[in-house]
Amino acid sequence: MRLITLLEFTMLGFMNQLTDKPGWEHKAGVFDSTITEKWKEEALAQNKPGNFEDTSVGITEKMVDWCFAELQFKAKIFQENGGLVSVYNGDVVKSDSAIPPELQAALKAAVDPLEDVPDRLKDWHPGSDDLVLDLVHPSLFPLVYGRSKVLKEGTTNLDDCIERCGEGETLPVRSDDSTLGRVRVEGDILNINLYSNKFQWLPCEVDISANVGGFVRITSYINNLHPQEHSGLYGVIEQVIARAIPLWNMTLSPLRSGVDKYRRIDYEWVEYNPDPEGFPDEEGPQQEEGEDEDDYWDRRSEWIEETRRVVLPEPGTFAPPSYMTTDPKDQVDLRRDFGERGLQVIVKLANIHLTPEKPEYNGGSWHVEGQMNEHICATALYYYDCENITTSWLAFRQQSKTDDAELINYPQNTNDWLEAVFGCEDRSSSVQQVGAVETRAGRLITFPNILQHQVQPFSLEDRSKPGHRKLLALFLVDPTVKVISTAHVPCQRKDWWQEIVNTRSAIGDLPRELQDQVFEEVEEFPFGMEEAKQLRLELMEERKKFVVDAGNAFENQNTFSLCEH
Repeated sequence: MRLITLLEFTMLGFMNQLTDKPGWEHKAGVFDSTITEKWKEEALAQNKPGNFEDTSVGITEKMVDWCFAELQFKAKIFQENGGLVSVYNGDVVKSDSAIPPELQAALKAAVDPLEDVPDRLKDWHPGSDDLVLDLVHPSLFPLVYGRSKVLKEGTTNLDDCIERCGEGETLPVRSDDSTLGRVRVEGDILNINLYSNKFQWLPCEVDISANVGGFVRITSYINNLHPQEHSGLYGVIEQVIARAIPLWNMTLSPLRSGVDKYRRIDYEWVEYNPDPEGFPDEEGPQQEEGEDEDDYWDRRSEWIEETRRVVLPEPGTFAPPSYMTTDPKDQVDLRRDFGERGLQVIVKLANIHLTPEKPEYNGGSWHVEGQMNEHICATALYYYDCENITTSWLAFRQQSKTDDAELINYPQNTNDWLEAVFGCEDRSSSVQQVGAVETRAGRLITFPNILQHQVQPFSLEDRSKPGHRKLLALFLVDPTVKVISTAHVPCQRKDWWQEIVNTRSAIGDLPRELQDQVFEEVEEFPFGMEEAKQLRLELMEERKKFVVDAGNAFENQNTFSLCEH
């Protein structure tokens, strides 16, 4: 992504803060000069930074005025599109009203049977110290190269996906050469497994055609969510996907339209004020008697560097991104563009449970979702229930273009402006901290998979009683690409298949002990729970290495190298 000034990050953070205020979009909000003057006074008094990791850059009156103008423009979009607002470049989009309270309540009720199981059946995520409870997770029973059976022709549906277990041909193992990517990191070439040659998360197929009107219809099973036993939850998830689509449209439109070039603050040349380079020779350190000429100039150069101050740029007058005011075809419309093709979505349901004995969640790692096998282009996170926890945040960071720095006109042998204006250093990483969004209950957040994200730490608010945060995650597969989905892979779970066999064959008439003995003799396929959990550990270990390698590449692949000129 483009190199962004710290001042622009400050503006984005300020606008994110204001759009968390109830009613910000109304006449008694950004359109009321009395209220905006109050907000301006508060902002200038606090001099609050927008970059959540940087506290060196404050806000100016011109920046505030731009923000109010931009928010007035966004308020109209907010009202026309049911309460959606983009808050960070990329785009990160949030909404507190996309999911109505009755749908939120329906989701809680539909998920309850997954939670209300004996302790021995609860699936605590490996390595989470019994803090993260997996209800539906794509790492369990994924596509396994060399083991999974894929239909050569035709597809399964919600009615026959279990009874067709075992149909298809075994998917061959991918070669190592086809999965490697070469990345230059700090002068070295690293081989990173961008693709897994062992596993792939399985998406479900989603019909968004005109046949379903403004709704969506899941046409193949959600991996690890029984299509008959939890048909009600399928219906609720369909409604959430339908309401996530407008946010995904807003998230993906800038990537299509080149809005990456849109700048709230331009920075084309470096200025200093004061600039000791222009001071008379009589000012500043003087050469002492007997002092070596080189030592003197080293000392004077050090004084110049310590004395000069980079002039920080200011925004001009607000103008919206061109793609938002021109031809609607420039914007992504998933229903229009992919209505006949449909979408593929990977579904996850997970809870974080805190107790007085374990009152803190330490946060997650920086990562993007999935590997290239999944081709995830965007994520939607719906926080449908939070109870007795401190404010929690989802943070974002970007890898910026180092070439942008070379387009700036700067004096010979200077690089202090790079840190002052952009928060970066010469010969160092181009990663910039974007900001963070509060993950409050009822909020839906979407973002592109080119931004790394990280769950920030949180804890119990009242440490004498338990608390939780519950999440529905929807990972959107790049709609221009088709990956193997649950439509092509009939049910892989032995426990689901066993239920069908018991009810539709003579095996069901046998004593339970004999039934178990028969099914224990079934090898290779379908997968039993014990083997599936072992495969999950292998998948997690592989992904852990990928996250580390990809994170290393993300942080160090692009480094600044300012030329002397």
